[in-house]
This record gives sequence, structure tokens and C-alpha cells, in this order.
Amino acid sequence: MVVRDQGYDVPQPVVLGHEGSGVVEVVGADVKGLSPGDHVALSYAYCGKCEKCRGGTPYYCEDFFGRNFRGTRPDGSCPLHDSHGTQISGCFFEQSSFATYAIASERNAVKVSKDVPLELMGPLGCGLQTGAGAVLNCLKPQPGSSIAVFGAGAVGMAAVMAAKIAGCSTIIVIDLNDERLELAIELGATHIINARNGDSVKAIREIIPEGADFSLECTSSPKVFRQAVDCLGTPGTCGLVGSSALGTEGIVDIGNFLFGRTLVGVVEGQSIPSKFIPELIEYWQQGRFPFDKLVQFYDLNQINEAMADSESGKVIKPILRMKH
Repeated sequence: MVVRDQGYDVPQPVVLGHEGSGVVEVVGADVKGLSPGDHVALSYAYCGKCEKCRGGTPYYCEDFFGRNFRGTRPDGSCPLHDSHGTQISGCFFEQSSFATYAIASERNAVKVSKDVPLELMGPLGCGLQTGAGAVLNCLKPQPGSSIAVFGAGAVGMAAVMAAKIAGCSTIIVIDLNDERLELAIELGATHIINARNGDSVKAIREIIPEGADFSLECTSSPKVFRQAVDCLGTPGTCGLVGSSALGTEGIVDIGNFLFGRTLVGVVEGQSIPSKFIPELIEYWQQGRFPFDKLVQFYDLNQINEAMADSESGKVIKPILRMKH
């Protein structure tokens, strides 16, 4: 939706879709780890060659923005064309999976067991691994820690489930939607706050007078970002994961950081998809990461309805299913 609204400069028209899952039909001659018939979840793109990728942090790939948002392959070509033969933007997250066929790379196609429902696996490739990874891979709270999660969408709910897995004793969720807040309790939140009812930071301090050990900002709102920083204890760490439009600015009190507080931006949950997606599936199979409670399915021709339901808050994680 950020790209639709031109918050990121992706040339349009464009075929989007960044959380695909499907069955491998054909592989290139140099592909070694996948075969036709394999079930895969598709994640983010990275070059695999730069210093960051070779150092084990592909989520910091030096060409991350280009590989995921350029709209073409690195050489400027694209496999997608309109009915007149004119090239259109694609290669979105090296997949453009809002389609019945997608072209991906061996790097961002993660093999999953045929025993798990394939139609559920797509969101693990970005939003869910972002929220869960922000907690488990980046913040790494110790058992007994406290965390405040701002935003009860798919990313925030994944963070709540991950915080419970990590053993956080106080998990506070802040949102505007009462139904989502009630679901957050079911998924592991110990406290909920509807931000419409007053000062969220004050409400958090009433629960944790010394402030939260960790906070996670998932809304992309500069105002909420400030609250996520202000609710921290000393020391405390705020993770920023919300995908705001480029150029969005937020204001914080610099004094907040003089006593050991930390602000960290989190890309893709600092996750290596080939390792982390199977971990999340295992947590799901154990009943500890019940992300299926977040989803609702739509046909591809219902994409505008799915978008509207997501924006209104009616649905947390809409998933498009293709018909062949």
C-alpha cells in the first residue's frame, strides 16, 4: 500500500506482491537447492555478493533498496510486459507475487515442508518474520523483561507472540482497535491500551512505573514513534519497524538517549529467511506462534476489497489465493 501511494519511488504501473508462496515449476540451470514440485515461501531479495551479504547480514545488503524496489532486474530488464509488449515494473522483492506465476531467485525462495498448508506460508516471508524477528533476533529480551508493542497489525501481533516465546513477563499492546486488542490478549499480551482513551505513555508508566525495557514501533506514525521512545525505562531499547514513506520525519527528545537508551531500525526482523522461516513454522506447529488467527483469504480478483479491509482494520492479514 505504501508503494501504491508512491511512498516509495517504484515506477508504475507495477506488479506488486512481496509475501508469495507456491510450488516450484521450473528452475534455472545453476539452481542447486530447489527442484520442480518443491513448496516454497518467498522472502526479500539480496545480492549475496556484497560485504554485508557475505558477512551474514543480507538484510543490510548494499543493494537492498534496488533489489526490492527498483522495479527491474539489476541490469534494467524485467520479465514483465503489457499486452503491447512494453516493459512494466516487476521484480518487486524479486517476486512480484500478485500473479499466478512469479519469478524468484534461489536466495529468496525458502523450501517448506509439503505437510504445512502452503496458502499460509507467504506472510512468513516479510511481515511476520519482521515482527517476530525484531523481538527474537534483534531486541532479544531476557525472560522476565517488559515490552510495549505499538500497533496490533500483522507485524505487531507477530512481535507479541515472539515476546511470549522469549518469556517476557509484561507485554503491553497499544492500538486503536478494540477487537485487535482483545486478540492480542489471546496471543500473549498481558496488558492492552486503546490509545483513543488518553496518554499511552502515562498508561504504560502506570503498569511499569520504571518504564519498559523494550518497545517496538510498528505504525509508521511519527507521533507514535515519539511515544515508543518516551515509554522506555533506563536503559531501554526501541525498535523501529514501521514502513513509513521516504522523507517522513520524527521528533524525539535527545535527552532520552543520554542514560543508555537505544534506538534501532529493524529491517526484515534481522532475519535470514532460510533459517528463520523454518523456525517460525516449527513454533506454529507447536502452537506457540498461531499466526493463522490473523488471516483471511481472498481471491485475486478481490484484491481491492482485501486492501480496503486491511486499511480499515477489519482484517489483520489478508491473503490472496490464486486460481489456476
